Amino acid sequence: MARDLEVAILFADVVGSTQLYDRFGDTKASETVAVCLDAMKEATHQYSGTVIKTIGDEVMSTFPSVDQAMGAAVMMQKRISVDNKKEDNIPVSIRIGCHFGPVVQEQNDIFGAAVHTANRMTSQAKARQIVISGETVSLMSPELKKQTRQIDVATVRGRLDEVALYELLWNPEEATSMLPTIEWESRDRKASRLILSFRDQTVTVNDQKKSVNLGRADDNDLVVKGNLISRIHAKIEMRRGKFILIDQSTNGTFIQNVQGDERFVRRDTTELLGEGTIGLGRAEAPGSTLAIHFKATD
Repeated sequence: MARDLEVAILFADVVGSTQLYDRFGDTKASETVAVCLDAMKEATHQYSGTVIKTIGDEVMSTFPSVDQAMGAAVMMQKRISVDNKKEDNIPVSIRIGCHFGPVVQEQNDIFGAAVHTANRMTSQAKARQIVISGETVSLMSPELKKQTRQIDVATVRGRLDEVALYELLWNPEEATSMLPTIEWESRDRKASRLILSFRDQTVTVNDQKKSVNLGRADDNDLVVKGNLISRIHAKIEMRRGKFILIDQSTNGTFIQNVQGDERFVRRDTTELLGEGTIGLGRAEAPGSTLAIHFKATD
């Protein structure tokens, strides 16, 4: 039976495990990864956590509180990234991400947007880092909060708002030289909105609507029909006052600014600056009936 819970979700994985296998061979590499997984599980149990599952070289765990999750995370880093010097001298380190939020538990697994956010924290972490969301930091004890600093913001699948990324400085040497928090929300604010126009359709990307989809399917925010246009062809997201076009199509997206400079992106991203036109699947001149006009403005 499914249960609704609020827990701290933690992902920890071995950094560069593929290179370990390439460099040291299957036997030594698999032994090293197994030692790391055991250390992750032991730290989870030490701080009253539950190991939900292992996925290759990664462990997913839950904890009743953020402080318990951070205690386990610090133990993992100390055991693996610092203390775990193998007799074969195989260097190994891990990265960790954590987010506190509601989940649905079914049998031995958990589901929900909070799981995606926690996983996103892990993907943003580097070797030897513990990265947590801003919402999670707010639930920490005062002592732990003093050991955090904001390092970035990121978008998360299923969320319209950006998530603040914080690092827990678990190494005392790093904590003594901690940098002040950066005001990410106000940094690099180049424009406050992007207006997209296509025939009789107009949509605006701004703080209230930070993401729009373009394509031939009728459920897109801006619907453009054409044989070369994919169902969901591209997405435009607002990130720190910048407008990023993300192409998801087969034939790519063409951008031309008012100066006539052209760019082509396919399965990639680019920033939309100033004013110009967007062509889905092929280049479109400014006067074309299939051209999307864009303008970034205050």
